[in-house]
Amino acid sequence: METPLEHELDALKRLLLTMAGEVERSLDLAVRALVERDSVLAQQVIDSDSVIDQREIEVDHRVIEAIVRDKPLARDLRFVITAIKIAPDLERVADHAVNIAEQAMSLNRVPPLKPFITLPQMARTASAMVRDALSAFVNADAATARAVIARDDEVDAMHEQVFRELLTYMMEDPATIPRALSLLLIARSLERIADQGTNIAEQVVYLAEGQDIRHRHGEEPRG
Repeated sequence: METPLEHELDALKRLLLTMAGEVERSLDLAVRALVERDSVLAQQVIDSDSVIDQREIEVDHRVIEAIVRDKPLARDLRFVITAIKIAPDLERVADHAVNIAEQAMSLNRVPPLKPFITLPQMARTASAMVRDALSAFVNADAATARAVIARDDEVDAMHEQVFRELLTYMMEDPATIPRALSLLLIARSLERIADQGTNIAEQVVYLAEGQDIRHRHGEEPRG
């Protein structure tokens, strides 16, 4: 028979997965709003952000209740600690999706600067990193988590490529600067989303192995 603590941990896991699904949908809609020049989709992302904010609060409450009532130990304690750290990362991904949606609404009012090639690819990679990190969390799979961490360099490289391309546009034609800056902000948001996926994956390694691998190479905190 399932113990009260096991029941609570299962409920917490389901809540985080629900939140992750909502966050992934927001990011997908934000990128579609940009590529398809659809401001209605962008507004949906902005309007749904409060729901995801509430999910984070609900995770906090459940974790605190589990600690006070059930007094988890060892691996179970690591699980609830990991959960309360993952929720803010997911909420930040949703915030970045809102940022992308807001920039998309601005860009949709002016002629497109260039075809979208690298930005959607960045979005797919960053979204997959977050999704795979959550899968690793559910399965306490450190190997998958470490694979997610390794993919962060891919997104960094794409971010650098977008920066160089847009810098060329701005240098050649100052009239492109406002649009290029908006696209740079979008690229930065996508790069930060990949960082959030990396953060989640690092927490999964802690959950699975009891090993804190954050800042192992003198890295700046990701946010």
